[in-house]
Amino acid sequence: MRRALIVCMTLELTALGTWVGGLIVLVGSVIPAVFNTFGGQDSGGFFLTRSFEGYNRLVLIALTILVLGIFGRAWFQQRGLSQCRVTRIEWIVLGLMAIMAGVIIFVLHPQAAALQAAAFALPGGDAKKAALEAFFKLHWPMRALYVANLGLGIVLIGIRVRSWIGSDEADDRVRENHGW
Repeated sequence: MRRALIVCMTLELTALGTWVGGLIVLVGSVIPAVFNTFGGQDSGGFFLTRSFEGYNRLVLIALTILVLGIFGRAWFQQRGLSQCRVTRIEWIVLGLMAIMAGVIIFVLHPQAAALQAAAFALPGGDAKKAALEAFFKLHWPMRALYVANLGLGIVLIGIRVRSWIGSDEADDRVRENHGW
């Protein structure tokens, strides 16, 4: 059973690393490289749309692993096979992450991709400018959700690390026993 728990937690951390690390790489490296390398806004924009579609697929896989992992750890805990608690805050953070990811992947991203394609298909002028404005109006809340989801992913990593370290009460007992 210990091996199964180790596998469960390793897969969860890999999923969280993919979720958080993937977005950090896209925002911190890929986006600047695309707009500093590709010839125009259109080709760079389409490339980034495809990149985020790939990232979104990875997020769905990561979410599946995280949900299975949290249920697995809860199952181990209920049967007394593990001391690793699944806290209410962990459930809440993962739930919020799932909701935000769902809104991005199934609602906002498809709409933004359609608006982007329509804007880039226009030859120029006022119509293109208006279409790009409509795209960017939708793009801003989507970006905000990505950043919020990144923050929640980092919080979830912190929750997991805290569970390894132990509770504050255990720290207090150690301090008392050692006279710290």
